[in-house]
Amino acid sequence: MSEEVQVLEAIYPDYISTDQSTSDSFLKLEIPVQLGEPSTVVLRTDDSADSDSVTLSLTTLPPVLLHIVLCATYPASDPPDVSIRTNNSWLSPPLLLRLRDVLRAMHQPGDGILYDWVEFIRGGGFLASLDLILTSGVIEIRHSASQRLGSLLTTYDDLARSATFSQGSYPCAVCLTTIKGAKCLQLSCMHIFCRACLFDYWSLCITEGNVEHLGCPDPECIKMGRESSEEEIARVVSEQAVQRWRWLREKLMYERDPTLVHCPMTFCQSPVSKPPESETDTGVDRLRICPACSFSFCGFCKRTWHGAVQDCPISQAETVVLEYLALEENSEERKLMELRFGKTILLKLVAKYKEEQLNKKWLANSTMACPGCSLNIEKSLGCNHMTCARCKMHFCYRCGCKLSPSDPYAHFSQATPANGCFNKLFDFVSEDREWVPF
Repeated sequence: MSEEVQVLEAIYPDYISTDQSTSDSFLKLEIPVQLGEPSTVVLRTDDSADSDSVTLSLTTLPPVLLHIVLCATYPASDPPDVSIRTNNSWLSPPLLLRLRDVLRAMHQPGDGILYDWVEFIRGGGFLASLDLILTSGVIEIRHSASQRLGSLLTTYDDLARSATFSQGSYPCAVCLTTIKGAKCLQLSCMHIFCRACLFDYWSLCITEGNVEHLGCPDPECIKMGRESSEEEIARVVSEQAVQRWRWLREKLMYERDPTLVHCPMTFCQSPVSKPPESETDTGVDRLRICPACSFSFCGFCKRTWHGAVQDCPISQAETVVLEYLALEENSEERKLMELRFGKTILLKLVAKYKEEQLNKKWLANSTMACPGCSLNIEKSLGCNHMTCARCKMHFCYRCGCKLSPSDPYAHFSQATPANGCFNKLFDFVSEDREWVPF
């Protein structure tokens, strides 16, 4: 084995391999292309429109394979014979031939060239020689299957990053110890913590139901309220804890968004939120489309979407009750209904219906519905400026209109003909009416 090959093997033991069964003059180099900082790589199909292009952010490219034969006249006069391939065939055959010519042209008679080849390819310098780097710094690669190649390049880059990360050592900001990367986790915000600290912190948050703080422990991320993704959580805690986290997160979604409802399909039951662009008082705001099964339904009656103009259908039970109450007492028609549905059942339905009507009447007379989430609120005392405990909406208790959070009291100080709440921040009651004799 030549001295140059021995030196190269000492510097790059993972790149070089030789075949002792054939000859010392044959060797194979597998050189990964390291781009350093994340670089923009655009993949285009030949003669394709920009809409078919794939844009990636990569730090490494798959290895370039060099099969080298050290001829007898190397290094005195001729360069080594070399054939080139790439993993995943991300370089086209014409570009491989151009790269071969570029490598051979780098040789100077009497000087070794193997080390220069490795550095030239490893650092990505050959990309400029092949005119793959645009003036903007973007790397453009043309390939017949750009979509498929994009998936392969992304997978390789993720594996390379993971391998590089596992080999390093990093300080954990929680326990203040330096730990190997294999026992650490780098979050999407690029902060690094050891898995043991993340396990203790996240497990405690899940156990106590504090999923709002289940995120990066860094103080800056805590201030920003950054939450961890499900993929990050699943890499640290158990599957049982992940399931509880999903349940708590869904519960929190309902508390934050009162308009959230479950899909009525029994096999789905996914949470469905109100469309942000829907308009109130038009009927369209009742439309819900399940993102999981695409079922369209009414958010009020939970039935198949019946359109914005048509009212929600009255339930079958309420229809029977109204029909029963419309008949005269002790009439033959009532007796027939009692025989058909059962007198006891009908009387229970009637009692429930009357109770619901009384509840609706009390709610209408004694409460005010929040204009944000429709929660009925009763005022015991104080001013007419109300803040909903569920959705934090500011509104007037007298007329039910929304108030500006920055200046909610402007509503009570605007003297306009349409404003019946002018100077009525408080509803004063006469002291004579409050006087009770002993």
